[in-house]
Amino acid sequence: MSVNGIDQMLGELRAMSAKAAGSVVAPAPKEAGSVDFASMLKSSIDQVNQAQQQSQAMQKQFELGAPDTNLQDVMVSLQKANISFETMVQVRNKLVSAYQEVMNIQV
Repeated sequence: MSVNGIDQMLGELRAMSAKAAGSVVAPAPKEAGSVDFASMLKSSIDQVNQAQQQSQAMQKQFELGAPDTNLQDVMVSLQKANISFETMVQVRNKLVSAYQEVMNIQV
């Protein structure tokens, strides 16, 4: 994640916090090359989903006895999908923790 993405996310969190507190804050200007956090997060989730689907497809091919599928490739694919899912869960946990910390900030 780039510094611009982090700055943008912090700006949005501050704006939401100020809005919840009742004050009005002008939104931070977006830079031309900045990446939307929501689209980046969705893209990452889609990649994890695709890895899981590919590993399940390889597993099914192996179970059906496809001659071009071997056990080592299936196991590596399953482990990659598992690691990417566990990483996504940890990122989600960190985001929830950061959100809770921001919401507990005294204004």
